[in-house]
Amino acid sequence: MFSNTQPITKLPNLAIFDLDETLIAADSASLWVRFLVDKGLASEHLLKQEQALMQDYAKGKMDMKSYMAATLAPITGKSAQDLLPFITEFVEQRIQPAIFPDASERIAWHKKRGDTVIIISATSEHLVKPIAEMLQVDDALAIHLETINGIYTGSTTGTLSYREGKVTRLNAWLLNQATQFQSLYCYTDSMNDLPLLQAVDFPFAVNPDPALALHAQMQEWTIMNWRHENDIQR
Repeated sequence: MFSNTQPITKLPNLAIFDLDETLIAADSASLWVRFLVDKGLASEHLLKQEQALMQDYAKGKMDMKSYMAATLAPITGKSAQDLLPFITEFVEQRIQPAIFPDASERIAWHKKRGDTVIIISATSEHLVKPIAEMLQVDDALAIHLETINGIYTGSTTGTLSYREGKVTRLNAWLLNQATQFQSLYCYTDSMNDLPLLQAVDFPFAVNPDPALALHAQMQEWTIMNWRHENDIQR
């Protein structure tokens, strides 16, 4: 006997990962500034300036526009093609060794289940996109960089994927997807990502900062401790 009822197809899940201090045991933008200094493409002054600005980030007080203006200065006037060999070397030498083994396993776990995996990062796209390709995730949302005739201007465009901006960018991305998702998972280390954690079905605090650790405990969220066996150059 045949039935006209179609079988129910289970919708896929969406796994959202923060990048810095979540998938890797470092901050990729900070590693990039150090890399530029080592290559003679930026000064030690920028390194100190970036470190001071990152202290504001840890306190949840960063002026992201000021941070981007400072850290984009070394690539202003250059094209993506100009940067390609440097970014390729950077990802291979500085990022790949910093990946948490547990992060790779968690990405693989989601992919085995048929989930879509994306990164949402407050770092600029010229770094995040190549890192996402290396990690073999499905997509990456990061800070858009302005170009004119293919040349970086040193400015950003659109909504910055920082704090509430990550939720705005996620919602815009979801509207452009051909499929709906059953459940949303999110993994991050930072209290700055609280708006994103509150927007998903399954929030995970990974190596959380003190503020997020306390909040996660109060909300009875899952806390994951991922470790890296090597010291990462910062």
